[in-house]
Amino acid sequence: MFLPKCQSGSGHKIWLELKDCLALATPLAGAQLAQAATAFVDTVMMGLLGGSVLAAGGLGATLFQILVIISTNVISAVSPLVASAYGAGQQTTVGKILRQGFWLVAGLALPLGLLLWYAAPLLRMLGQDPAIIAIALPYIRAVVWGLPALLGFAVLRNLVSALSDPRPIIVITLAGTLCNVLGNYLLMFGKFGLPKLGLAGIGWASAISLWGMFAALMLYLFSQPRYRPYHLLGQLWPDLDLLGELLQIGLPIGVLAAVETGMFALTTVLMGQIGAVPLAAHQIVLQTASITFMVPLGISFATTIRVGQQLGQQNRRGARRAGVVGIAISALFMSLTALLVWLFPAPIIGLYVDLGNPANADLVQLARQLLVIAAVFQIADGVQVSAAGALRGLPDTRVPLLIGLLAYWGVGLSSSYWLGIRLGWGGVGLWWGLALGLLMAAVVLTLRFLTIPILAAKSSS
Repeated sequence: MFLPKCQSGSGHKIWLELKDCLALATPLAGAQLAQAATAFVDTVMMGLLGGSVLAAGGLGATLFQILVIISTNVISAVSPLVASAYGAGQQTTVGKILRQGFWLVAGLALPLGLLLWYAAPLLRMLGQDPAIIAIALPYIRAVVWGLPALLGFAVLRNLVSALSDPRPIIVITLAGTLCNVLGNYLLMFGKFGLPKLGLAGIGWASAISLWGMFAALMLYLFSQPRYRPYHLLGQLWPDLDLLGELLQIGLPIGVLAAVETGMFALTTVLMGQIGAVPLAAHQIVLQTASITFMVPLGISFATTIRVGQQLGQQNRRGARRAGVVGIAISALFMSLTALLVWLFPAPIIGLYVDLGNPANADLVQLARQLLVIAAVFQIADGVQVSAAGALRGLPDTRVPLLIGLLAYWGVGLSSSYWLGIRLGWGGVGLWWGLALGLLMAAVVLTLRFLTIPILAAKSSS
């Protein structure tokens, strides 16, 4: 096992940490971008089947993605535990964590799968059109078969990343993206003798590609000699203590993801109450911010791993340095994207709507205003996600959950409502509220990481 040793000179140590963080973050961010591209392509191809199908597919995909975001964040507890065990040289513990991660998948996949399979009553309760639900249900019931593979892939992704081997993730994710696009085409339109499944075909293509990605990463793990010392398939029965530790770390992460997702979802609802133009402008800017966010999200994964590895080596200064470097990289990247958004709003808006069409004039003007706010929003968003990643590496997840509740709902949602609805600032007010919530999260989470006592890593043997 190779881990870089600290050498003399703080500047040299920072440079080494910068290289190590970027070596992890680059493929992880690339994988996140590939997944975002998959969702974008799916949406475009749904549109080829008609407006009602696009609405139904968007409804089903949104429900599926919300549950995936929450569950994969719970599973992300695998990463800091494996990173710490790897740093401490506890090879058998790594295998134990992997196996308990699969038990966690089993515990999540069944109830979530049943919830998706019988989603119609839930969607009706949320006020969705019964005709749209009827179109969406075959898609949901197709894609749900890929849920166990998606969660299993998340466990394996966290494992190999924490073991400083992220390159297969981006290769497999890119291959899965291409297979998903091809599968969409074949199963949507019934090419080469395959059944013409329409919207359900997109769901089946996603499920098949997810199982292919999971199988490919499993084959990689068991074909590489470097993974044999970890005894990945050792004693398969549950280890309740270790499983409990995964849940203790992962549940607050999952709830925090739900809280943050809820902030954006409710802001979208408020935007829809203002009018169609503000909602459209909101979607343009939010989609743009979501794409750029994939990079700091990948950096946050790398930061969790680097902090955990240093903690496992009992290198407390190194753990602190790893977190600071990860936060700084995210801040720098998002500052650059913010500058681009600030200077070149027209080309960005032009990706979504025709700038020359007079009917879009109000939409373009509002989207320009929101992009200015998004410049501030993006910097805060990048810092807060990396600061949260650094804290996970310690692992510290309960207090960040409380900070998130206060920042996202106490500040973000309340100020969005006050500025946008009560003061009549409209979409601009709603977005300033989002920016304020994320800014508070960024400041408080960063201060917590800088001031929290870093304790010696706990063995999970």
